Amino acid sequence: QVQLVESGGGLVQAGGSLRLSCAASGSIFTSITAMGWYRQAPGKQRELVAGITTGGMTHYGDSVKGRFTISRDNAKNTVYLQMNSLKPEDTAVYYCNLVLPGWRSSDYWGQGTQVTVSS
Repeated sequence: QVQLVESGGGLVQAGGSLRLSCAASGSIFTSITAMGWYRQAPGKQRELVAGITTGGMTHYGDSVKGRFTISRDNAKNTVYLQMNSLKPEDTAVYYCNLVLPGWRSSDYWGQGTQVTVSS
């Protein structure tokens, strides 16, 4: 059974930074799987924020390019999301996901962590 545990959310002013972490455990395949971050704002669909393969290839949503950086520590099965220059529209619940080829989401989700950016 796969477990994904996110941490690092919080309240920050516009222009500030936050770093999210997601630790994966429970199955060997998590070490050979792309991982990513999605977010969902109230009344909106869940959207891909960023993804990263085990080899370090990354993919970003258009709205966060140049501001967010995804990275991972394969030895720790942990993925990080460094979020800089945060905007109020980045406010959402951020979820970790084991990502499928083509940057599609899998059924494996974390519990989510709230990020709130005040103006």
